[in-house]
Amino acid sequence: MTTYLYELPTTGAISFTDFCVDQTASYTTSIADLTQARANLRAALKESKRADGEKDFLRLVKAVDDYLPHLYGIKACFDAEEIVLSSEPVFSWRSTLSANHFNTSPRQSVPSLHADLAFTLLTYAFVLSNLARVTVASLGRYECERAISEVERKAKDDKLNFSVVLLCRACGVFKHLSEKVLPEWDKGESSSHSRPPDVTQEVTNALAKMALADAQQLAIRKLLSKSAYDNTISPGPPLPKSHPSPALIAKLFLECSELYSSARALAKTPGASHAKSKGRESDEVTPALRHYLADTSALCGALAHKWLGVDAGENGGRTQGGAAVAFLGWAKSELEELRDGRRGVVNFDRDRRETRELMKGRIAEELESVVVFWKHYKKMNDSLHFQPVPRTSELQTVIPAGRTAVAAKPFTPPPPAFGPGSVEHARHQAELLELNVETDDVGENRSQDRPPIGREPSYAGAGSYF
Repeated sequence: MTTYLYELPTTGAISFTDFCVDQTASYTTSIADLTQARANLRAALKESKRADGEKDFLRLVKAVDDYLPHLYGIKACFDAEEIVLSSEPVFSWRSTLSANHFNTSPRQSVPSLHADLAFTLLTYAFVLSNLARVTVASLGRYECERAISEVERKAKDDKLNFSVVLLCRACGVFKHLSEKVLPEWDKGESSSHSRPPDVTQEVTNALAKMALADAQQLAIRKLLSKSAYDNTISPGPPLPKSHPSPALIAKLFLECSELYSSARALAKTPGASHAKSKGRESDEVTPALRHYLADTSALCGALAHKWLGVDAGENGGRTQGGAAVAFLGWAKSELEELRDGRRGVVNFDRDRRETRELMKGRIAEELESVVVFWKHYKKMNDSLHFQPVPRTSELQTVIPAGRTAVAAKPFTPPPPAFGPGSVEHARHQAELLELNVETDDVGENRSQDRPPIGREPSYAGAGSYF
């Protein structure tokens, strides 16, 4: 399988010294470091956009990791009023999820520090997702290679699991953006209607669901890795002994289909309370994302029906012979419809064209597998079981609920590089506290050595020393 490939945004240059006023006169170097960290991120994004070949997403992850502590540092200083604004900063970012007739990403000017934090976290999640995609692409269809050794297969399973972790991290970033950062941004301004769809709660919530569904699909592939290799050696029914429960696989795919479907519904209505009323094209999400969600939802639904049919055929006994044929026939029809619906679609973007070709190949491969099982169980039912084949409406009443195999990895903001909450700030506060304690102790000792005020000497010669 292949996951969605995000177009990464780029950002305009900005200098924080132009609008930051240091009230404490202690953050001059920190503000300069902040500007440099953002400039490094900007340069890495522009270089990645211009690169024709393989992109270095690891470098981009590091660039965002380096910038975020500085960004949270300046935010902490603003909240504590240790740094104030001489004017409202305006950050420039390209909106890469906006629909556009000319297939170009419109540049957006967004005010406030919350805007820069939101777009930076959005970029972070995009980069994590793209890194997962290229990691999976580098593995190829290793589980179907007959010459692969057990050690090599397990090593590639580990790399596949690494991609699952990356997507779970991306999901956590999207959720943090939707649940924490964007609501804070809403509190600070009343012009949220002017935002691009990329930074609306509906779309970021949709992207979180999509990342989780992508991660679950990779987890399913890893779960099927051993049995896929065994099935390559001896293809076709019955299933190899190493194969996990078909019912479990069906439930996992059902959950994926539901997540993709929910994500698509959210992505189709970004900022429904304000953006759609404007009627602008840029308020809508790019069709490439909507098509991906629709296709993957339909594909996962068909695969769920496939494995429900296989479960009925393998484990249901004689009475489930008709159900096996019906479920597999349903999956066969869905895959054929999905295959035929993709014909005639033209895309001039190389990456999008590659994604559609990969999806086309996977649909053809899954359809071939479904037909093999369908023919086998149909022959068994026609010659041995003689069970009636239920209609699709009857099958819908016995479909189980989906099951989750992965979870989002919550995003924890890094400690600020400077200002309140940073290690340096905590150390400085501890030193001040220690100095105050020492000063109090010295003062107390001096007061004990001094004679009490108002008391007269009680003996001859008191106060006279020789």
